[in-house]
Formats: sequence, structure tokens, C-alpha cells
Amino acid sequence: MKAGVRALGIAESYRPGRDRSTLAGAVVRSDRVCDGLAYGACTVGGTDATDAVVALIGDLDRPDVRYVLLGAVAPAWYNLLDLSRVHEAADRPVLAITFEESSGLAAGLRDAFSGAELATRLETYRALPDRHDLVVNEETVYVRTVGLEPDAAGTVVGAFTPEGGRPEPIRIARLAARAADSYAGPADASPDT
Repeated sequence: MKAGVRALGIAESYRPGRDRSTLAGAVVRSDRVCDGLAYGACTVGGTDATDAVVALIGDLDRPDVRYVLLGAVAPAWYNLLDLSRVHEAADRPVLAITFEESSGLAAGLRDAFSGAELATRLETYRALPDRHDLVVNEETVYVRTVGLEPDAAGTVVGAFTPEGGRPEPIRIARLAARAADSYAGPADASPDT
């Protein structure tokens, strides 16, 4: 992949006691140069994460980005992402990359929600594309793709992962989200603190 190819990585940071989770987007070239950042937020335990990600992509307004790499499918305590909606809004391939083996989210959703809240989340969860394991730099990651054949995911993820298993756009977005949370201070801090 050419050095100037760009991906937008989106990751979150959450601090206990807050009702919002910070989202950060980092535009990173495949040669590891970061050339853009943006921020958003979504409700912890809510259903607005997809809208927040779509807004973040719109705020960046970067037609040069070729791929969107998401660091979760259920940020902010099961605030599930609708990957098809993200793909439609971004108009480019979307890859959701997670880093731990899992038997799925259905049991956790059933433990945390009931009634209409559960039904809505299960519908979104069941609509997600299948998750495929992928070995990158001798580490296993798990990828869901929309707008890109699963077999092509290895090329994209590998191009943006110089070492370890975490792609640079997601790694930088996570660092940026954590820094924003750190700057904002503790949940109970007053403006005069």
C-alpha cells in the first residue's frame, strides 16, 4: 500500500462516574503520519454511538480517507454501532477491529438490558457482519467488514499496523480520547478545580 493512503481510526475513552464516553478520530497515513484529529461523545449505555461516529466522520470532512477503522462495535457500555449506517455515511470501507477473543455480546446484553432496550440492541448486534480472526505481526485480532471483502481485511489492517496487533489509526485515536478525558478531569470536578 502506498505511504500516503489514509485511514480514519475511531476509538473511545470512558471514565467511571461519567454519563458520556469520549470518542476520538485520528486520520493516519499508512507511513504512520497522523494528519488530523476530531472528537465526539456518546451516552454511556445509550443508543447514540452510531450517530456520534457518523457526526465525527462528517466533522472531519476528509475525502482523502480510504478506510474507517473502528476500535469497538459496542463502545460506552453496549452503545452498539450499526456498521452498515457508518459505511453508508462514510461511503468507504469500514472495518471494526477488536482485540480479544469473545463468545459474543448476546449474553452480556441480556444481563444488562430487558424489554425494548434489549430488543433494539439485539437487533443491531445481530445485523453486524460476521467476525473473522486475523493474524497480524503474530497477534490475533478480530475483524468485521462492511464494503470490503473479509479476505482483503488482512492487507488493510497489515498496512496500518507496523508492530503488534493494534492498527496505528486506532492506537492514536485511543491515545487522543484518553488525553481528552484526562484534560477534562475527574467526573466530580467543579469548573473552579
